[in-house]
Amino acid sequence: MAPAAPDEVSGSQTSTLSRSEARASQSDGPSRCALLSLALCCDRPLEAPWRFALDGVEEVAFGRGPERSWKLDESGSKRRLEIRSPDARMSSNHARLVRDLGRWVLEDAGSKNGVVMDGVFQKRALLTSDEPHLIELGHTFFVFSTRPVSGPLPLHQASDPRPLPEASGLSTFVPQLQGELSGLREVSRSLVPVLLTGETGSGKDVVAQAVHACSGRTGPFVPVNCGALAATLVESELFGHRRGAFTGAVEERPGLVRAASGGTLFLDEVGDLPLPLQAALLRVLQDGEVLPIGAEKPVRVDVRVVAATNRDLAVQVERGLFRRDLYARLAGLTVHLPPLRDRMEDLGILIAALVPKVSADPKKVTFSPEAARAIFQHRWPMNVRELEKALEVACVLAQGGRVERAQLPPMLRGEAPEPSQPILGTVERTPRPRPLTPDDVARREELLQLLRGHQGNISAVARAMGIARMQVHRYLRRYQIDLAQFRA
Repeated sequence: MAPAAPDEVSGSQTSTLSRSEARASQSDGPSRCALLSLALCCDRPLEAPWRFALDGVEEVAFGRGPERSWKLDESGSKRRLEIRSPDARMSSNHARLVRDLGRWVLEDAGSKNGVVMDGVFQKRALLTSDEPHLIELGHTFFVFSTRPVSGPLPLHQASDPRPLPEASGLSTFVPQLQGELSGLREVSRSLVPVLLTGETGSGKDVVAQAVHACSGRTGPFVPVNCGALAATLVESELFGHRRGAFTGAVEERPGLVRAASGGTLFLDEVGDLPLPLQAALLRVLQDGEVLPIGAEKPVRVDVRVVAATNRDLAVQVERGLFRRDLYARLAGLTVHLPPLRDRMEDLGILIAALVPKVSADPKKVTFSPEAARAIFQHRWPMNVRELEKALEVACVLAQGGRVERAQLPPMLRGEAPEPSQPILGTVERTPRPRPLTPDDVARREELLQLLRGHQGNISAVARAMGIARMQVHRYLRRYQIDLAQFRA
């Protein structure tokens, strides 16, 4: 599917910022940083993505070059970052990002094939800080975002070009998550328990394997799905049994805990573990020993425990469904993995790590721009697990060649309804809307006034605000505004 043609709003040459954008520029404090990720080259998807921190940069120039490269020019009156890509569809002087009154503006520099932002051709467009923006220049995809940061970031950072467990599990371009995963890497060689939280499919198992890979432990990585264990066999499965301990126990079994001795025991969906078994697991963590069914003496074990859950264990504790002392033992270091829909800049890292896993000949895999656009614009309700399956199917259908949009699953093509978003926690079944900041309140009021004045005409509202129509639709969703009430 080709990107939408420019309308008179998105293609306008106006340099005037709307009142709401100007207010936002004044409120953006030093705790947020503009980030630009070179996320994916369609013809070379295995190349390591890049990230640039634009703090202190006044202009970014994009163009075609003999090889992928970047340089910072500080010879003039402003710091200028130049990014080159060997993309035949890019012009030598293709586009530029310019800081204008504290806000970033994307401009077409007279390219042959145009500039696409968020699926719409643009001549000039403001980049807001509300959500990441997808920028297409030829067959190269960039993601612009603003993220909170706790300290200065390097101007340039590349992801690990090799799809190692450490890279695929502990690599991210999201600064806050980067800090958490860095702490996880630091404790990986200790016996500090790790608790991973996040939605189903958000990659908790991948991170757990990365922790094991970084730990230096020589024993195996043993995953246990606590929610899938049969209630009548869960104790035997975990802790083992002696021969003749019960009917059917014809031989001695060590159990999964002892099988992980010297390595890592990964307790997935630990919130589903029955209360009686929680007490036994607590003994393993406290005393480093396990008592098999039918045994009289406990057996010493040396295991590193990593637990994961999509539930809010603190709420489970207050409800009496999870032991407080076990929760305290498991939560040595707690890391929350955000859903994939909140990590658009990481899609290139994940694609580079997953394609070699799902394709028999990954070096031949490429993506059409339409397929790549569909991947970046999808909301991924089933997270990394859904991405892996989508790539697996697409690579098989493409027979190891170019992945087209038609080879992606129907949900990515907009031909099937998406399942409801999984929600972390057990108390609320619908997500709370993000609290509105003072700038949000002011922008919402301005938007309401413009909608009333223009009888719900999106093009007219976008023109008045100096933004693209797609951004107006984002505001409508974010501020929960029903457009129908303004139309006759």
